[in-house]
Amino acid sequence: MIAIIPARGGSKGLPRKNIKLFHGKPLIAYTIEAALNSKYIERVIVSTEDAEIAEISKKYGAEVPFLRPAELATDTSKAIDAYVFTVESLQEINKMTFDQIVILQPTSPLRKATHIDEAIELFFERGANSIISVTPSDHPPQWYKTIDTQGVLHSYIDSDNSKNRQELELTYIPNGAIYVFNYSFLKENASYYSDSTYAYVMEKRFSIDIDSMYDFALAEIIYHDNLRITFEQQKEKVQITIN
Repeated sequence: MIAIIPARGGSKGLPRKNIKLFHGKPLIAYTIEAALNSKYIERVIVSTEDAEIAEISKKYGAEVPFLRPAELATDTSKAIDAYVFTVESLQEINKMTFDQIVILQPTSPLRKATHIDEAIELFFERGANSIISVTPSDHPPQWYKTIDTQGVLHSYIDSDNSKNRQELELTYIPNGAIYVFNYSFLKENASYYSDSTYAYVMEKRFSIDIDSMYDFALAEIIYHDNLRITFEQQKEKVQITIN
């Protein structure tokens, strides 16, 4: 199976975020390393139009066999078009087909190889068209409001506002970390979702998607906290073994 890491150079929210240093390494390096450590991913392909991103990606072990056309790397370009271009180009170069693909956004540096492997395993277990990684939402959609031109609040969706949060159904949002696709489904339908789309649920501490400086700073804090949690878990295992 191949992994595609889409990494254009023209980010507006946080300029050059894909190669911004995150704890001493370019942000994209964390996704490349996670993909390389997966049990199921055989090739890691970075899709970019940017020569600097390409060189950095190669340094950390990814393949960049070609640059993406500039028209597929604009603010209005559709991500699916870039995926299809990448797969079709690879199939032409390698004279082979790729039936399944994994998409890993470089803005999710806290996602681990184990998450990727579990999502891929779920994909095959379910015979899915797609697997989308999600995390529990911070607030129920029933709380969302809009503000009209007069400044008056209105409910975004019709709902019973008398219910406590604990009574509301738990909802999830895509976290951008992992997508696993049946390629023919993706190409033919130009959609991520179908009746055979399944959720891979991830903890919040692995789910941040960096789009701003605030996200970046928050991710750095969580990264440190995850290291602490991992250390404490390993220490506990050692103590149990000794006892």
